[in-house]
Amino acid sequence: MRIPFSYNIRNLVVRKTTTIMTALGIALTVAVLLSVLALVNGLQTSLRSSGDPKRILVMRKGATAELTSGVTRQAFQDLKFKPGIARDSAGQPLASLEIVTVINLPSVDSEAGMNVTTRGLLQPGIEIRNLKLAEGRWFESGRRELVVGKGIAARYPDARLGGTLKFGKGEWTVVGVVDAGTGPINSEILGDLNQVAGDLNRMEGLSAMWLVAEDEITAKSLINSINDDVKLTAQAKSEVEYLEAQTSSAAPIQFIGIFVSLIMAVGSSFAAMNTMYAAVSRRAREVGTLRVLGFSKGSILTSFFLESLVLALVGGVLGCLLALPLNGLTTGVGNNLTFSEIAFNFRVGPDTMATGIVFALVMGALGGLFPARSAARKEILTALREI
Repeated sequence: MRIPFSYNIRNLVVRKTTTIMTALGIALTVAVLLSVLALVNGLQTSLRSSGDPKRILVMRKGATAELTSGVTRQAFQDLKFKPGIARDSAGQPLASLEIVTVINLPSVDSEAGMNVTTRGLLQPGIEIRNLKLAEGRWFESGRRELVVGKGIAARYPDARLGGTLKFGKGEWTVVGVVDAGTGPINSEILGDLNQVAGDLNRMEGLSAMWLVAEDEITAKSLINSINDDVKLTAQAKSEVEYLEAQTSSAAPIQFIGIFVSLIMAVGSSFAAMNTMYAAVSRRAREVGTLRVLGFSKGSILTSFFLESLVLALVGGVLGCLLALPLNGLTTGVGNNLTFSEIAFNFRVGPDTMATGIVFALVMGALGGLFPARSAARKEILTALREI
């Protein structure tokens, strides 16, 4: 005979103080885990989702990032007429010679400032990335004007529309804010290639070249052609491959967060176990009465185990609610390849919350199994004699 599920719900409600405290412990553990997962998911989404296999990055051989790369204008002239490169409406190749540096700006988190990627690019560089303005206008060639990503505008007060930044040989005016979706351009400052290069005294020593292939199959052939070209002494890789390497920034955060969550999970599991053991001890007579009424040991074990799972489920749902306000919150993390900050949004999606619920149920199962076995093994007369 099976014990009604309402019996377990009633017990949790009657012992509301211990129920709330145990559920809260589980909830905090789940909230910590979800916070870390939301941060990592946001960073990975920012980098991976914006990658286009047709976009190709060309750097100096051996370079791991644009910041440490070096290319010449002559190499760009040799490269941009290679077969397989897509062309714009005017018939010109969609290729952009670019310079990348970092500047220090005070952020909302640190007055001492953070490193921010600043990119000088040609007009095709905008078309290559399909960038759209959210505010203002594009910079004009030969002028000290900048367009910033929306992540930069959100985190750096000096870089908002109409603001003034100081780097290179003078002041620059922010004339626009670009919305690159979830892409890394949201964490960059953009300006005219020649103006930025001139300010940095690097008119010939530039950083990298970006181009777009006609299609994905052509992109692979183009990458092989560039890598095999002895004259260019350059290496090419797809944007997807390049951005994938940058997700390594999230690995230490993910490891530390999950490690802390596991430690908290052990504590929460013991808390759930203590709660259930206490419940078994207080309800000894109830257990004996259930046996007298004809309920089997298996029914009692299942009943107490389900009660622990319900307790964990309540904690898991509460943990999801605690983490939910983080969704969409803008933050930043240092990138160990670009030596600058990447701005992105926390992402608390259905898959993340499902992970939190499963994590809570595992804690409940571990915490409830042994107390449930203890309840099921009680002898009838011994249980009825206990106070």
